Amino acid sequence: MIPLVKTDTLAPETLDLTDGEVQVWHVNLGHSSTLLQPLHQTLSPDECARANRFRFDRDKNRFIAARGLLREILSHYLGTMPEEITFIYNAQGKPALRNDTYQKNLRFNVSHSHGTAIYAITPGKNIGIDIEQIRNIEHNKIAQRFFSRQEVAVLQSLPKELMPRGFYNCWTRKEAYLKARGEGLMKPLDQFTVSLSPEEPASLINCQWDSDEPSRWSLHELDVGRNYVAAMAVAGTPTKISCRSWHI
Repeated sequence: MIPLVKTDTLAPETLDLTDGEVQVWHVNLGHSSTLLQPLHQTLSPDECARANRFRFDRDKNRFIAARGLLREILSHYLGTMPEEITFIYNAQGKPALRNDTYQKNLRFNVSHSHGTAIYAITPGKNIGIDIEQIRNIEHNKIAQRFFSRQEVAVLQSLPKELMPRGFYNCWTRKEAYLKARGEGLMKPLDQFTVSLSPEEPASLINCQWDSDEPSRWSLHELDVGRNYVAAMAVAGTPTKISCRSWHI
């Protein structure tokens, strides 16, 4: 598990990445209106339109914070102003930088859940990340609908107190992998298998549509707090991974 390094310092002026390195940033989206306003001002017209489509202010403000902080974080790597960054989106809505002229073909991915967000940044490698808050849901019923037979069997073998974490280990690893491939949840979740036992390291075990997929990707568990589970999928094996808090 990659631990979260909590810091009390403000974000640095500039950030660098070495070849093969991944940096993960963990942020709180519950900001006051005085902090939200400057973040809002950096958003593009289409991002502002998306924010205005939210019915509840809480969800709107979290979206503004998440997108504004994405721009803020990327600006420290790119050496540009947050409002100058332009995104493009694939058919499933995954964002990317408009072109590769900024620095080292920078790739990134974002996930947020119930007021917490994580951002993964790396040069030149496809990457996906997912975070989920642990909630009291019908884990077995959902698993039987979406997980592979092997995953369901492992989940049902866990002690009752470990089943919620096992379920979310599985879900976040699956989603991180599909996001890294740029497919969202387009592929059936039961056609590939990931590790989920809290005692096992994160890994892609098998894939029905391509048996070579497990050798192409590495999965990583991220420690982002007791009430959350997070995972990251990266093409190949990173040379270094760090997970830190971002302060504004």
